This record gives sequence, C-alpha cells and structure tokens, in this order.
Amino acid sequence: MNLGARVDQHQNGLGANYTKTRLPVILVYSEEYPRIDVAFNREKQVQGWSRKKKEALINGKYENLPDLSRSKNKSD
Repeated sequence: MNLGARVDQHQNGLGANYTKTRLPVILVYSEEYPRIDVAFNREKQVQGWSRKKKEALINGKYENLPDLSRSKNKSD
C-alpha cells in the first residue's frame, strides 16, 4: 500500500481506531516488507515494546534495543 495514502486515511479518521482520537498523525518511522503477513507481525512486535524502546528505534539507536527489552533473563 502507498504509505502516503495510508497516512492520509489516518488523518481523515479512517483505519485504526487508535489514531482516530490522536490526531493529527505524524509519521516518524516506517519499514518495508515484501509480504503483508511479515509486516503485520512486525507491527504487532513493535506495538508491544516500551516507549523508550520505540524511541530508540525511531532515532536509529539500534544498539540500545537489547538493553531496553522488557523481559530480561536473569540467571543469578
């Protein structure tokens, strides 16, 4: 789908219910995937992340992502 058209849909209150009450919508990050199911799974993954982890992704601080994981394995 055309990314610009999708943002326009959200601006007009179409699409996700979440964005209807949080206008205006400003696109700050996007990724492209060859298949819709892969894109959907990635969207759900990122939606489950903490705000700080999402901000690191948006700002390109990929090295911080592992440290910002919610589930930390503590072996001691």
